[in-house]
Amino acid sequence: MSARTVRTRLLAASTVALAALALTACDNGKGVRDEGPSAASESSAAPGGSTTAKPAGDNGTTAGGSAEGSAATPAKGSTNGSSGKAGDGKSAGGGTGTGGGAGSSRNAACNGANTRTTATEVSRPLDHLLLTVTNTGSRNCDLTGYPIARFGEAQSVPPVAEETHPQAVVTLAPGESGYAGVLLSAGDGSGGNGYTAKTLVVGFAKGATSTPALPAKGVHVDDRLTVTYWQQSLDDALSY
Repeated sequence: MSARTVRTRLLAASTVALAALALTACDNGKGVRDEGPSAASESSAAPGGSTTAKPAGDNGTTAGGSAEGSAATPAKGSTNGSSGKAGDGKSAGGGTGTGGGAGSSRNAACNGANTRTTATEVSRPLDHLLLTVTNTGSRNCDLTGYPIARFGEAQSVPPVAEETHPQAVVTLAPGESGYAGVLLSAGDGSGGNGYTAKTLVVGFAKGATSTPALPAKGVHVDDRLTVTYWQQSLDDALSY
């Protein structure tokens, strides 16, 4: 055998031995292992992506926590804004308590304390007395109901003519007057139980009284005595 042939066979044997050692080192007794995709491709292929790999301690939130926080922030701001408006006691309708309603701006009642009352005997219509109430205060007042008139020593007060009920409350500004008419007696003498009254006390629906002076000779009254509701105008008061 030539020297060249011997070298060739030794080289071939060495190559086979090296290949066997390589397989043994790679397999480590468990066969060949597939290293798979690179770390970069594995990271991009993960179900949660880079978000799941982010440590929770970086900013105190995970991806899910961050999303929840961003959703909660506008909701909280909206709630605070609404509660702030509610705390101001205001509504969209401009609800400042006025509401534009008459009930919220009701005036004080006209009575003997903030008015002056006079009694005047008129020539037309016959046998009538005109009661005039003037607001002497500095604010508006409401003249409601009708005069509770007690003439002389009478034990009762005259009834009111229901057909004279006004359509609206009589409101008197400072210095303004309201009126009521009094039918004293039957002009044809058909009334009974007549007498002469020299004093008059006028009571108001909301309390207090006034004592307007009557003519010195007094006034003749009988059982036809009737009063009207308080009116805004003198003509309405004497139309009954």
